[in-house]
Amino acid sequence: MPKKNNPETLALAMDYAAAIEACAAYVQVSKPAIRTPEDAYRIVRPIIDAATGGDRQESFMVLLLNTKNRLVKPPVEATRGLFDTSPVHPREVFREAVMHSAASAILAHNHPSSDPTPSKEDIDITRRLIEAGKILGIRVLDHVVCGRPSDTSPGYVSLREKGLVSFD
Repeated sequence: MPKKNNPETLALAMDYAAAIEACAAYVQVSKPAIRTPEDAYRIVRPIIDAATGGDRQESFMVLLLNTKNRLVKPPVEATRGLFDTSPVHPREVFREAVMHSAASAILAHNHPSSDPTPSKEDIDITRRLIEAGKILGIRVLDHVVCGRPSDTSPGYVSLREKGLVSFD
């Protein structure tokens, strides 16, 4: 674990704070609607970059939406994990959604490998979170796995678009 007064750690924290501040201002001014997985990816990718120092570890984000699919606040980092895993629990994922009376949520996390191909664990946790959301009355609309753009990929995979999980 890096020390708090390490210059690299401080720079990373400042980058993250600046990204969250910029996103908060954007959300407040434009009240963006998230209608596609690409919309979600464009919002969370810079925050994940700032949070993880450019994909050094996994970060699990939640986009909280109102009934018109507009962000109610900047994306929330529910958990941050290791290089290739991020333990996710419904309690952390839905805490802010309940506090801010979100109507729905979009899940997003990065793969430090830059390959956005969903794993079996990604699919399993998505199913679990959909069920938890149903109990709370918060609909999970999608889970976007973020990687990096390449010749063969836009840089993300939507579990909804790929039909890997039933969101209804």
